[in-house]
Amino acid sequence: MEAIRVKNLSVAYEDNIIIENMNLSIPRGEISIIIGANGCGKSTLLKTIARVIKPKSGDIFINDKNIKQQKERHIAKQVAFLPQGPICPSGITVKELVAFGRFPHQKMIGGLKSHDKEIIEWAIEETGLKDFADRPLEELSGGQRQRAWIAMTLAQDTDIIMLDEPTTYLDMSYQLEVLEVLEGLNRQKNITVVIVLHELNNACRFANNIIGLKEGNVICMGVPKEVITKESLKEIYGIDVKLQLSENGKYPICVDYELLRKL
Repeated sequence: MEAIRVKNLSVAYEDNIIIENMNLSIPRGEISIIIGANGCGKSTLLKTIARVIKPKSGDIFINDKNIKQQKERHIAKQVAFLPQGPICPSGITVKELVAFGRFPHQKMIGGLKSHDKEIIEWAIEETGLKDFADRPLEELSGGQRQRAWIAMTLAQDTDIIMLDEPTTYLDMSYQLEVLEVLEGLNRQKNITVVIVLHELNNACRFANNIIGLKEGNVICMGVPKEVITKESLKEIYGIDVKLQLSENGKYPICVDYELLRKL
């Protein structure tokens, strides 16, 4: 079954078309990772699904319902979206940040209920931040900070979470730390995870479903072992790559590459 379906979607910034007539299905309960060169429409796609950007034309369905027919608060109870490079006020603690995730579930009058507090504690526990709950966010390491933002999206209590480049500016160990948290949430809670990533080998390693974009068009989509090939990467990035399978034989690894130069 699909969690998200995009039908004949076109998105533009003024006269600059970023996505044109895209059709795409994101499976439920899997990790889908979107790859592609800068400016290909990866972030624009997530923002449009999250209703941060209004499409030029086309339709988006979440859990088989058109988002045009749903209120923003109702969508926020189904999909949590973490943008790239989020910023929070200075001095805020992990627990205070995570509490923001409960906003779509709160009524106009009244603060956090006992159920809200239970979910906040659960989100902090799930991301391994119990010992840091009362620590200011700026005192944490890069990987811990990113886990705190993920905890906030978890506290939103949705079946789908979307993250735009959650490992940007993190070193290799922190990248793995963040991606392993997301992988664990997917496996244990059956949460549908949609991620934009630049790092190809991490994308192939963690994705059940990988989506390659170029200039707003879907170039490949499916299991990394099947769709990440020399030909698809040539089209997506304009590079000539050398690929080999991982030691367990489950996913491809790019071991070398060079830019294809036009004569």
